[in-house]
Amino acid sequence: MTREVFPGRYTARPEQETITVFLIGMRANRWWRFARVQRVARQMPKMLAHLATHPEAGMLGFESWVGRTTILLSYWQSPEHLQRFAADREAPHLEPWREFMRTALGSGDVGVWHETYQVPVADAESVYADMPAFGLAKATAHVPVGPGLNTARQRLGREKREKRAASAAA
Repeated sequence: MTREVFPGRYTARPEQETITVFLIGMRANRWWRFARVQRVARQMPKMLAHLATHPEAGMLGFESWVGRTTILLSYWQSPEHLQRFAADREAPHLEPWREFMRTALGSGDVGVWHETYQVPVADAESVYADMPAFGLAKATAHVPVGPGLNTARQRLGREKREKRAASAAA
């Protein structure tokens, strides 16, 4: 699957003040227990398909990498959206999670993990050079790097904050 490459430098421009970054994955600890590993692994595509057709759930976008340790990086409108999805009895997450807890937890065959970060957009910085739309830019707004966005310091907004602080102190 080829995605259009955007020559030059781009950055992300989220509209909201904060972004929720959610990392989740699984690890095939005992790859020879293929059936159990597959039972866990095949749940995520169902969840992503559901989220793609239910934008009100709050997932903005994702990237994934598959291997012995599988990683899904996703961006959400808020932690509340993520938590609502996780607890929603109508969504395809709660029952597979309960099934994992009943049948796989403690076996050591498959490990699962997640990390959640609530990030102020003013404290986030990104740059994509000669890349397809990717990551935060693909999940929010993919914009060319231009005046005022040329350096990481500028993209973080620190330069503006430092100038304001210096003006206030003078």
